[in-house]
Amino acid sequence: MSTVSYYTADGLKKLREELDYLKSVMRPKASADIAEARDKGDLSENAEYDAAKEAQGMLEMRIAKLEEVHSNARLIDETNLDLSKVLVLSNVKIKNQTNGMEMKYTLVAESEADLKTGKISVTSPIGRGLLGKSVGEVAEITVPNGVLKFEILEITRD
Repeated sequence: MSTVSYYTADGLKKLREELDYLKSVMRPKASADIAEARDKGDLSENAEYDAAKEAQGMLEMRIAKLEEVHSNARLIDETNLDLSKVLVLSNVKIKNQTNGMEMKYTLVAESEADLKTGKISVTSPIGRGLLGKSVGEVAEITVPNGVLKFEILEITRD
């Protein structure tokens, strides 16, 4: 059973581009590699042929997986999002109540998460803990090291 994934317009575009690249560039290259290896003689002792066939199999698995993800992808309609609560695509400024450190994150779908750019998944412990909270509320989030308390300072949208 496949699960529905939610994407921003940019995230869905990147998914489509990767799928198109794999189908239009990598698939023909894999076929050419197999044909080249086949031309080198006896297939029973041809390691290059076996490697090319295995690479093609891995590529086809990746394409099938991306096609499944794409078919279950849903575009997030940003115009109907509630601005008073933390939701997907919210930019959230939070303050760690233990050490006073302030952080800013954007909550995104799991497939678009990238901590380096400040994008955390709504399915991560912190993301789940922040969902539905309003400015001024304190989110108590259980992590492996214990319980973290974050005060919601600001919620914005781009």
